[in-house]
Amino acid sequence: MKNLIAVVILMILISCNEKKETFIYQLKEGSGFLMNGPVSMDLGEFKGDEATLMNGDEIVPFEMDTTANKIWFVHSAERKADYSLTIKTESNNQTNIVSAIKKDGDLLLGKNNTSLVGYRYEMHYPPKGADSIFKKSGYIHPIITPKGDTLTRINPPDHWHHYGVWGPWTHTRIDTTRVDFWNLVEGQGTVLFKDFNSIESGTVSASFSAAQEHIAFKIQPQPLVALNENLQVKLWGLNRDDRYMLDYTSSFNTPLQNGILFEAYRYGGGLGMRFTERWHKDNCHVLTSEGEDRLTADGTNAKWAIVSGVSADGTGTNGILFLSYPENRMHPEPMRVWPIDGNDGRGDMFFEFCPIRHEEWQIEPNKNYELRYRMVVFEGELTKEEAEGYWQSFANPPQLEQIAN
Repeated sequence: MKNLIAVVILMILISCNEKKETFIYQLKEGSGFLMNGPVSMDLGEFKGDEATLMNGDEIVPFEMDTTANKIWFVHSAERKADYSLTIKTESNNQTNIVSAIKKDGDLLLGKNNTSLVGYRYEMHYPPKGADSIFKKSGYIHPIITPKGDTLTRINPPDHWHHYGVWGPWTHTRIDTTRVDFWNLVEGQGTVLFKDFNSIESGTVSASFSAAQEHIAFKIQPQPLVALNENLQVKLWGLNRDDRYMLDYTSSFNTPLQNGILFEAYRYGGGLGMRFTERWHKDNCHVLTSEGEDRLTADGTNAKWAIVSGVSADGTGTNGILFLSYPENRMHPEPMRVWPIDGNDGRGDMFFEFCPIRHEEWQIEPNKNYELRYRMVVFEGELTKEEAEGYWQSFANPPQLEQIAN
């Protein structure tokens, strides 16, 4: 009995003396952290399953990047700038609340069992009566607002080749032959889904990486892959009910011996979006970082642009803030914004960041290129001050600095 009591006492003493190290980090001033958005923290010698992240008394969900040995979480403006990371031995299991689920040929990204963004990986055929030449895969549709309004549109009768959010190149040259991957009607080229590299669900984000092929049809007897693209899309929950964030990164290269030329043109590449048929000249607005509006934005350059319009029930507003990354070609980037009297005077809405709007771009063989964008989908109003804050956080990501342990 005495031996048993001694063992119990020893175990209690070991438990009481177990050291749990706590490290204090602070978001640096001026790093754009006042906006809700993603933040990363290097773990150094520790592992993510040995850590708990706190902000005051709040446990903060995070995801682990095992390759870089860092964690990602979403900072909220109402939180303090100080975070604590406690190293412990017990497991730190967290529930996936941001999901990526395959359904009927679409990969659906969503939050709390609500789908918000779709990526079409199986072939989609246009409506009955339209030429099957307009068939397509490898595009984003729908984009749905937090309250349920669909903002994207595919296969509008005025432009059967429009597919939600997508980025084919338009006037290109392979040696001496022109190839159009955007306007499908002439059968010169297209962009199609090939395979998924990864699909991830998590506590603060859901994402996928998809291989897409830019295929030329008339260069040789068999279809020719002119560009290999890796499209990475990540949805971030922002700890608020009226907004979420979508990162869109296109990395590409060409296997062609002589490369490929992207000619200067008002459409092509970058990030293009055909908006809902509800929006027209009387209920849709544009504001850019340089102060341009729906009437003046076309052909100008911007760091960011807000496109907004009336909600489906007619009682409010919603829209998307588009952000261009500073390292993108031609940043601040040129834009294509449809004229307000376009499409027989309806003034339908089309927006694109277009890096070849004013200057051609020679793509060299076996060299990697990248374009990065971010979208903030919102309900209600999003001010120019908030837009600038989101862009600052994108361009200069918030940094955590260890101040104590």
